[in-house]
Amino acid sequence: MSSVLLQIEKGIGVITLNRPEKLNAFNREMALDLQSKLDECASSPEVRCLYITGEGKGFSAGQDLTEVTGPEALGMEQILSEHYNPIVTSIRNIPKPVVAAVNGVAAGAGANIALCCDIVLASQSASFIQAFSKIGLIPDSGGTYFLPRLVGWQRASALMMLGEKLGAPEALTMGMIYKVFPDTEFKSESFKIALQLAAMPTKALGLTKHALNYSFSNSLEGQLLTENELQQKAVQTDDYREGVDAFLKKREPKFKGQ
Repeated sequence: MSSVLLQIEKGIGVITLNRPEKLNAFNREMALDLQSKLDECASSPEVRCLYITGEGKGFSAGQDLTEVTGPEALGMEQILSEHYNPIVTSIRNIPKPVVAAVNGVAAGAGANIALCCDIVLASQSASFIQAFSKIGLIPDSGGTYFLPRLVGWQRASALMMLGEKLGAPEALTMGMIYKVFPDTEFKSESFKIALQLAAMPTKALGLTKHALNYSFSNSLEGQLLTENELQQKAVQTDDYREGVDAFLKKREPKFKGQ
């Protein structure tokens, strides 16, 4: 069976990391398979929202360390440049909302791949850990970029250096993630959010995502120009015309992501 599963359901590309016996730790096969599934969702007109989760008890335990030891071990430069960096870049560049549904432990690269998604949801029993310092590494997969922006410099520094496990409720309090649901309701409640996103004007959501990407490096003046440019694209969409017409006629809009 594939190490990454893809099912398209009601406009949602459900991507499931599928090495449950390894807590969905990444090996080369799974990393390349995830890239392929992300590309497929990005190009599919059927997919208006992506929903990434893990099979079994974990979201992802990060790198499978058996792949970096032994005579045929992959080098860290290859792992980052060919595995994780393309995954993070793809998630941020896909012009569609990407939901991370963290169903269990998210460690190392697994945690940082979740945190680079547009909306991060977690089950009550899920946890996040910057495990890199435990084995003498630095956080990668965008961790040093996204985490300080989510929780602030001091908290990010402490979480990365101390390598402490953070429960989902505490991650929510810190502003690291968006919502936490009870374990028994997690799958249905997190999927409802993906369904809501898929029914929205997803062209505009994609443009919103690009605006947020630019905001990481723009000045205020530059960001205002970016908003102007992207807004001109938004007003040319069918969904904009549908949204205005529905508002004026006091009816529910029917967006098509076009």
